[in-house]
Amino acid sequence: MIKQKQIKRLSLGAFMSKYGIVVIFVALCILMSIVSPAFRTMRNVTNVVRQVSIIGIVSMGVTFAIITGGIDLSSGSIIALVSVVVASLTQNAVNPDQPLSFVVPIVVGIAVAILLGFLLGSVNGSLVAYGKIPPFIATLGMMTVARGAAALFTGGRPVGDLKETFTYIGTGRIIGIPIPIWIYIIMAIISHILLSKTKFGRHVFAIGGNEQAARICGISVEKTLVKVYAYAGLLTAVSAVLLTARTSAGNPTYGVAYELDAITATVIGGTSLSGGVGSIPFCVVGALIIGVLNNSMDLLSVNAYWQQIVKGVIIVVAVMIDARKQTRK
Repeated sequence: MIKQKQIKRLSLGAFMSKYGIVVIFVALCILMSIVSPAFRTMRNVTNVVRQVSIIGIVSMGVTFAIITGGIDLSSGSIIALVSVVVASLTQNAVNPDQPLSFVVPIVVGIAVAILLGFLLGSVNGSLVAYGKIPPFIATLGMMTVARGAAALFTGGRPVGDLKETFTYIGTGRIIGIPIPIWIYIIMAIISHILLSKTKFGRHVFAIGGNEQAARICGISVEKTLVKVYAYAGLLTAVSAVLLTARTSAGNPTYGVAYELDAITATVIGGTSLSGGVGSIPFCVVGALIIGVLNNSMDLLSVNAYWQQIVKGVIIVVAVMIDARKQTRK
């Protein structure tokens, strides 16, 4: 009997260690459905997931970076820069008050925006891999540069008058589901396959687990790191396009503190800040928890300042839990 009880406790402990975040998410949804009937309406659920899609896509790129033992603080600023660039390329007409205003096919504008994010991410990766600059400092520098470049690009003014065919990407629906949610699902599937089913993904985990051992095994650490940050930049650009299309404007003030929300979602999803541990599905759950918390506090009319405090506490608790797991190992 004693052994059976111990086995059950171990089984329950192992289950909660692996799927605890999912249990918390389900419990949170059930609680809010009871407390606020408005929470469980299809309209509200759809709105939550659509809002989460922007940060959720960014958090997947951050997950790759953190698994390697790095970090990406530049996401929010890259969103701002990519936003004003794609807006400048998808206006209905050239704006004479804006020096850098062009009218190109929407596909070209989106392609340029995503390429820009990819290149900025590649710069981050190159600074980390070849410049031997700590990821925190490299991406912090990019955060400042990209934010300044976004303001310089438009003179600090927002860019509006965008084509309806472009804004439809952020406001339209396919079989009743908002397009941003579809794109979120597609990017999550692609990211999951890259991380868990490819040689590239195995190299990412190997670097985060033990960089020196990865080198001995013949893994090109530098090339892999550049790819990781380039992919993170690409995902950030996709989020920027969705945000710009949804708001029908590009703005150099977009993305403030988005990197913190993305890191929070990633850490809540179980990605270890020590590197070597992480998962895209759990990252998605982490982002959904953030979205549900934000929505719940809005429905309950919680003061915005208290919302910031709650987020901060969640980050600290998540890191403490991760630290305890690492200590046990």
